[in-house]
Amino acid sequence: MSATLAKTPTESETPAPPEPVLRIVPARRAGQWTAAGAVLVLGALGLYSVVTNRAFQWDVVGAYFTSTAVLRGLGLTLWLTAAVMAAGFALGTLLAVLRLSANPVLRAVSWAYVWFFRSTPILVQLLFWFNIGALYPTVLGVHTVNLLGPVSVAVLGLTLHEAAYAAEVVRGGILSVDRGQIEAAQSLGLGRRRRFTRIVLPQAMRSIVPPAGNMLIGTLKGTSIVSVIAVQDLLYSVQLVYHRTYQVIPLLLVATVWYVLVTSVLSVGQHYVERHYARGTAGAR
Repeated sequence: MSATLAKTPTESETPAPPEPVLRIVPARRAGQWTAAGAVLVLGALGLYSVVTNRAFQWDVVGAYFTSTAVLRGLGLTLWLTAAVMAAGFALGTLLAVLRLSANPVLRAVSWAYVWFFRSTPILVQLLFWFNIGALYPTVLGVHTVNLLGPVSVAVLGLTLHEAAYAAEVVRGGILSVDRGQIEAAQSLGLGRRRRFTRIVLPQAMRSIVPPAGNMLIGTLKGTSIVSVIAVQDLLYSVQLVYHRTYQVIPLLLVATVWYVLVTSVLSVGQHYVERHYARGTAGAR
């Protein structure tokens, strides 16, 4: 009967000890949390002060917030914004196409337009057009003194100013499209118009929409400047009221709250438009 000898494991057969499990411990950011807490406390104190300070006269704000004069001024502000943006981008798109033209004269004209209207303050432009009758009393037999009313001057001045910035926005969007896309469209036999509307413009919109949305919001707030030529927009409407009632702060708050509400709605719309044109890109959310 043979005895079974236990086999002693060699050094190479000895099982290795288990490796220690390393835990990832997030870095403690005590300073950031402290700063965040301080900001929240200060924000809460500021909000409490605004709500409880009787000098703001929130009851007066509520009384005039939906008054007929204020809503009429708000309607004119929204109409001015829509009209100026539509006309400004139509003219700006034409200027952008001229700037990208192979014709040096057209490029020079477009560049000169953009240079001039971007170099002149919008208030100066409005006052200039408002007093155009002093320079040209008659044009083609038509008296210009009473030809342009305050609203017409506002639309004209804001549109010409807006077109200069819109031209650069559109031009930048067109230049952002890869040249290979245009060459591929040419190889398919697409005409220039179809290349622009079907290939270039949809891709350029990814770069056009964000600055165009910012311009829209800026135009909405910028229409308040037309109050200097007695256009009864939102700001001018509340000014008429507080000149009569001497309740300056609450009436300015009425205009402020309306501007905040409208710009917030426009910002939400801009987000969805950007997401629509960003479909298929890696950063689309």
